[in-house]
Amino acid sequence: MTPSGGARGDTGRKSEMMDSLLGLGGLMLLRDSVEWEGRSLLKALIKKSALSGEQVHILGCEVSEEEFREGFDSDINNRLVYHDFFRDPLNWSKTGETLPGGPLGALTAMCKRTDPGPVTIALDSLSWLLLHLPCTTLCQTLHALSHQNSCPSDSSPVGQVRVLGLLHEELHGPGPVGALSSLAQTEVALGGTMSQTSAHILCRRPRQRPTHQVDPTTHLTFNLHLSKEEREARDSLTLPFQFSSEKQQALLRPGPGQATSHIFYEPDTYDDLDQEDPDDDLDI
Repeated sequence: MTPSGGARGDTGRKSEMMDSLLGLGGLMLLRDSVEWEGRSLLKALIKKSALSGEQVHILGCEVSEEEFREGFDSDINNRLVYHDFFRDPLNWSKTGETLPGGPLGALTAMCKRTDPGPVTIALDSLSWLLLHLPCTTLCQTLHALSHQNSCPSDSSPVGQVRVLGLLHEELHGPGPVGALSSLAQTEVALGGTMSQTSAHILCRRPRQRPTHQVDPTTHLTFNLHLSKEEREARDSLTLPFQFSSEKQQALLRPGPGQATSHIFYEPDTYDDLDQEDPDDDLDI
């Protein structure tokens, strides 16, 4: 194989890999390190999404907008919607260019979008967001964003949402990395040797929800339901220890034919009855 043929083969394999990655949807975690940076892969996936006609939103927090757009042609740059949180992340200058609420407000606004068609949201980077936002808040927002849990209740169709998150794994402990990993539909860990970069891809199958309601009483060996005759017999049954109104009337008002008993007590001469202490328990 000639060098040009080998280069074309590598380009074709890279294109197929990116097509397969972008076809999954959900949250995609790009895990890089000091030796192997992942922003180049993030920009390649953004370019692929923009060329396919998708809406592409970028939350830029780590590098300037000019540096991030470098390498894209004018056609790609015109298709990108860039949210710049690098220059003024907390909106101290009050210029009105930054969305209210900062990066979290921008993500929340994207959760409530109603635009049809697929959309790709690139986070550059998740590490910056983890250092400035609580991990639980960020995970809840990412879950709502990738699963569209916060969409309006109207009938307008909302396209698939794909979230690309760049994570500098060495900056965080196992807790935040594990939480983001559990949310991700796809994980791409960058590595390699001295001369070649490799990517380890982990894809999780989406959880299948049951399409019909399962009756838990279908395969029981006994019957849980009563017929009409059985229900009437149960309602007419008097329990043996039930204090019914008939028993109450019989005890309180005995009939004329029932025998009655009385207690007659005649005090003895040695009985020492104290009216103030009839039980004789105060003699200490």
